[in-house]
Amino acid sequence: MVLAPGCLARYFPGLDPLAAERFGQLEDLYSFWNERINVISRKDLPNLCINHVLHSLSLARVIPFGEKETVLDIGTGGGFPGIPLAIVFPGVHFTLIDSIGKKIRVVENITRELGLDNVSTSHTRAEDFKGLFHYVVSRAACSFPELVKLSAGKLFFSRRPNLSFGIYSLKGGELDAELAEWKTRVKIFDIHTLFEEEYFRNKKIVFLPSLETRAGR
Repeated sequence: MVLAPGCLARYFPGLDPLAAERFGQLEDLYSFWNERINVISRKDLPNLCINHVLHSLSLARVIPFGEKETVLDIGTGGGFPGIPLAIVFPGVHFTLIDSIGKKIRVVENITRELGLDNVSTSHTRAEDFKGLFHYVVSRAACSFPELVKLSAGKLFFSRRPNLSFGIYSLKGGELDAELAEWKTRVKIFDIHTLFEEEYFRNKKIVFLPSLETRAGR
């Protein structure tokens, strides 16, 4: 059995054996595919576990995913945050979309190699994609106002919605100007309070509940 990388064992000690094995395969899989189609900076590949996998899994610490819920990963790139989350939550269905075909081909191959049957992919622009989901996630694929716009019509609404449903965006740097329109509506999680590595010092999760997306313009 291939063991999960050490950076995960510290924060996710209870991973089931299959999830640990899948995480243990990621470095080899991304190294193989990145030589053919560049989806991760080559200088960043040695930091795959912390900078990409663990960063993606910060969402696992703040989103109370439920069985059979659905997640749309907009601008997934090389499969982040969707693939790491799909490994941890096999009962949740993830749809990973990107407008760049070669990136989606990498994602398709990696999910097939891992045997992730809870992942669907689509080579499409987010504005052209149709479907309803409990959560939209994205890893700095676009500005937050643009992400809200792209998420329009893609989130479930109900008479008594789950207040955790909505948009979760992994962001970095100074966000005041970008979030000015949403400052009274968003909740911000500092990732450095979840993980101690220096990489996360200025990394954040921005959450906008589904009800508040109706106010998006």
